Amino acid sequence: MKIKSLKLVCFSPTRTTNVIIQGIARGINQSTTMEILDITKPDARKQQLQTSENELLVVAVPVYVGRVPTLVNEWLNTIEAHNTPTVCVVVYGNRDYDDALLELKGILKKRGCIPIACAAFIGEHSFSSSETPIAVARPDASDLNHAEFFGRKINEKILSISSIDQISDMNVPGNYPYRGETKTWIVDFIAVSDQCTQCGVCAEECPVGAIDFENSSVIDTEKCILCCACIKRCPQNAKTMKPGLVKDAAIRVSEKFKERKEPVFFL
Repeated sequence: MKIKSLKLVCFSPTRTTNVIIQGIARGINQSTTMEILDITKPDARKQQLQTSENELLVVAVPVYVGRVPTLVNEWLNTIEAHNTPTVCVVVYGNRDYDDALLELKGILKKRGCIPIACAAFIGEHSFSSSETPIAVARPDASDLNHAEFFGRKINEKILSISSIDQISDMNVPGNYPYRGETKTWIVDFIAVSDQCTQCGVCAEECPVGAIDFENSSVIDTEKCILCCACIKRCPQNAKTMKPGLVKDAAIRVSEKFKERKEPVFFL
């Protein structure tokens, strides 16, 4: 099957999902036009994506409490695809991806995509810190090798078929109806120390515009999705987790899920 272009879509507040999708793209190595649409920032999510059967779409999203994040779900449901061969990828913080991969696959099928491959990768958990390490520094070299290998297998599959009609549906783990809630807690959990210089990096990095550009101590907890990008990207390390609900969750995950998990593929 001839593919004229490769389109990559990712939501990646802390960069882990972006790194994975780039690794997969290197493995696919199509000698075609490649377009990257990073929908992390609010303005990027104003764009609507349209794709055809002559394009290969790769969509990678993080797992939030075992599900596709609500705001990502909303954007994905605006895609207009026309029998587009699609790769579904979720990235989780070494706990579990639960129903997220099945949910992502279902969303994209409804939008006109034809899933040809699915995968779950591991990235450093959003709640990970020096106090509560969870999958630190992942994706690492081994993860990226897996990503490139997965990309090569996708390419082999595409070359082995003459048309999208030859693709049969694949089973991936998960339950339907999906379990749990996609909405995150509304909680004041970020402490800002005197080291804050009001540089504005955190406000710029926030994927939902929850941080005031003039005063980075002002955080809209209604908008916040607990991605911790502001904590991880602060050049002064001025933001940390306050004691409470989120930090307690970080401690639990750090203690319970120490054993390294590996990427899984469905082709």
